[in-house]
Amino acid sequence: MTLPSSDIDRNAEPVLPAVVFRGSKLLCREFSLVLEARGIEHEVRESGGYWVLTVPPSLVHRAYDEINRYSAERNVPRGAPTLIEPFPGAAIGAVGYALILLVTAYCAGIGLFGADWLSLGALDAGAGREWWRALTALTLHLDQEHLMGNLLFGAVAGIAAGRLLGPGVAWASILGAGALANYVEILIAPATHRAVGASTAVFAALGLLAGLAWRQRLTLRERRWYRWAPLIAGICLLTLLGAGNAHVDVLGHALGFLFGVGVGWIYARAEIPRNRGKRLQIVTGAGAALLVGAAWLLALR
Repeated sequence: MTLPSSDIDRNAEPVLPAVVFRGSKLLCREFSLVLEARGIEHEVRESGGYWVLTVPPSLVHRAYDEINRYSAERNVPRGAPTLIEPFPGAAIGAVGYALILLVTAYCAGIGLFGADWLSLGALDAGAGREWWRALTALTLHLDQEHLMGNLLFGAVAGIAAGRLLGPGVAWASILGAGALANYVEILIAPATHRAVGASTAVFAALGLLAGLAWRQRLTLRERRWYRWAPLIAGICLLTLLGAGNAHVDVLGHALGFLFGVGVGWIYARAEIPRNRGKRLQIVTGAGAALLVGAAWLLALR
């Protein structure tokens, strides 16, 4: 029912908004985003030389609660990550990686021993129990552009991993994660699936770095997004670089990254980066190279 105009209290004072924060413009804007995300009506304005954040009186308690929660999370002290002294000789592993890819490309190009290296060494989901293809496929490429791309990105990621783990352990781990990813791909891909390229190992190296950093971040008292940032960054790079046209082995890239993250997480948990023995680096690096050679012997036999 509409009240007669004479019954309306014309002397009632308007309800004024309540100030929930007074300070700098930057903080007012920051808290404004918090309230906006929670759907709380508010206003930011300048008053008496200060910037103030106001809300309707009925929303004061909600606004204070959200601002206090955000401030408590924002002020969590960030711990300092454990410093790892870089291992020397990280580039040695990258040189070995490049030599293996280049020598394999040359041998495949001239058809050494009268063999079709591409058909004998490619990842082939219909090849049954020929497990060595999981290794040989990592050393084969379809053309020069394919080869040079994997040489460049693989060397960069491998050097970074080598500085954290040592060149031998890093490249043996990258090879192991990449080969395991290829073998799983053989088991789950359609029988007609074929693939070659070191890109699976390259994304295993990326995952290894992400797993190491992620596990280390989880041990620090940091905000949630800081702790998960390495993994999120790795996934973003995987999405950006690991997907493409129909000829890109997206499954292999994803599996390589996944196994790389797992290996990196385990290494960080076991504090593998602290082991600085040269003998370990030599044994693991030589073992990785010999394993690739043995796989090719089985493929060419």
